[in-house]
Amino acid sequence: MKSSILDNRPQLAAEVNKVAEVAGYLWQKGWAERNGGNITVNITEYVDDEIKVMPAISEVKQIGTTLPHLKGCYFYCKGTGKRMRDLARWPMDNGSIIRILDDCASYVIIADNPVQPTSELPSHLSVHNWLIGSGSPYKASLHTHPIELVALTHSKKWLEKDAATRMLWSMIPETKAFCPRGLGIIPYKLPSSIELADATLAELADYDVVMWEKHGVFAVDTDIMSAFDQVDVLNKSALIYIAAKNMGFEPEGMTDEQMKEMSIAFNLPK
Repeated sequence: MKSSILDNRPQLAAEVNKVAEVAGYLWQKGWAERNGGNITVNITEYVDDEIKVMPAISEVKQIGTTLPHLKGCYFYCKGTGKRMRDLARWPMDNGSIIRILDDCASYVIIADNPVQPTSELPSHLSVHNWLIGSGSPYKASLHTHPIELVALTHSKKWLEKDAATRMLWSMIPETKAFCPRGLGIIPYKLPSSIELADATLAELADYDVVMWEKHGVFAVDTDIMSAFDQVDVLNKSALIYIAAKNMGFEPEGMTDEQMKEMSIAFNLPK
């Protein structure tokens, strides 16, 4: 049986297995059609001296930008063109571990297979560079296509700043408790474009989950499971809203006073 970089490294294996578990959830929920969605996780803290001297199994590849905070970092990345449903079963055949080189502008693949990372890697790595530079504890980034949240963005009503956040928070108390920074909104921009990446970075200063109009969400958190949880909770609120509308009425939602009371009780941002 072929050896893997995960062998005899239980902490690293646990992080990659979290990615595989989340990939399965994304597929089951219908949020990851075909090869849709991306995951990138900073695994540097689980890298030992043996991994640091592993030879590359790919040629040097350019990121397309210089990211100074990523020097010496390692990432697990979903492969380009790979399906989440396959990553869930075979994470090291449908993703790879990369090493950022000392120029902070290029990388090599070191394990397990020369699977080219997601085409959105420059955007994901730019976010991780910003997270490290800002002192954030966040290590995981997730892009996926949650059906009901995407549906909301087809109405201009929910594209106004914090309009969707206010509605989603009001549907069920747990939403504000588990997603206290709400949902940022980015008007439609070409997928994988520099403009979309720059807009996402700007929104992440205020939000952990950012909605790309008519496309999907981008979420960051301490690990991939936590990033998934935030999206899952927000989409649950969207489901409740849509269920009420399908029943023929506009849901009342929690009042501002009720949400303020909950914020005080759980020490949440006002």
